[in-house]
Amino acid sequence: MPHPTRRSVLSFGAAVTALAMLPSQSRAAAIQPGLIYAAGQKFDKSFNEGAFAGAERFRTATGIAVAEYLPSTPVQFDQAAASLLRRGVTDLVAIGFYYATPLARLAPAHPGVRFTLIDAVAEGPNIRCVTFKEQEGAFLVGVLAALASKTGTVGFIGALDIPLIRKFIAGFEQGARHARGDIKVLVNFVGTTPAAFNDPATGAEVARSQFQRGADVVFAGAGVSNFGIFAAANEGRRLAIGVDSNQNYLYPGTILTSMLKRVDLAVESSFEAARQGKWTAGTVALGLADSAVDYALDENNRDLVTTEMIEAVEAARRGIVAGRIPVADGS
Repeated sequence: MPHPTRRSVLSFGAAVTALAMLPSQSRAAAIQPGLIYAAGQKFDKSFNEGAFAGAERFRTATGIAVAEYLPSTPVQFDQAAASLLRRGVTDLVAIGFYYATPLARLAPAHPGVRFTLIDAVAEGPNIRCVTFKEQEGAFLVGVLAALASKTGTVGFIGALDIPLIRKFIAGFEQGARHARGDIKVLVNFVGTTPAAFNDPATGAEVARSQFQRGADVVFAGAGVSNFGIFAAANEGRRLAIGVDSNQNYLYPGTILTSMLKRVDLAVESSFEAARQGKWTAGTVALGLADSAVDYALDENNRDLVTTEMIEAVEAARRGIVAGRIPVADGS
């Protein structure tokens, strides 16, 4: 289960409000929620596990069970959706950028079903899309990476080169250079297909390559492949940065921080909006101002993050939220 920071817990209500501010419709009837995970592992200590946490909070609060399907590959989306729809699902949340095209194709055939897509945009009168301003959260961890680096070189390792990952890269680079104008940023990818999100062995190889080129802090944005990156950092006495959920606890003393991306909030809020009759189609992008992205500070990394580093990253947060520090998304 994800480990939220104190700040993320206290500001949870504000983020729920942000998701609920689309125009409401008439009160909905009883719902049957369903969730299609991203391809890979359900308990990945990252993206999927965050989605599971949101669904579990909804179930605990309402007593309404959430039907689930875990595809082994993205091409199983149609099979997953068909299975859940046969079970009477009225509100279907899909997690993953690669579901945008098949969801846009499927939704018109089921006009009575409310579809929510997380991490991508698809058009349709019964589709709600929740995206994140990953670049803003990545800016914050970029500041921390640059200030923690002793070599003056930091790295980013993404699963594959796609627009979504480019948002992380753009924010990370801007944050690192905001903190240290002379910082060097290495960028590499695990693979070229979605399978790269589930390849820890290659992730470890890419991390070792960056360490050999001088990086002493690497931001891992590669799903389950992060496990290999973290292990390589631990073995090489380097630092790593986690993503999506709080991954600090996986290697205390090795993981500098984690960039939080509140997919749990997106899942829970979508189901709750449907239950309250407030669900609407449309697109919302959530960032620092919504407490939907952040960095993690807890007992597992507190010794790695100095007071000066916290002051710098919090100043950056205030500047971004106030609009004084613009953060490009790499597009």
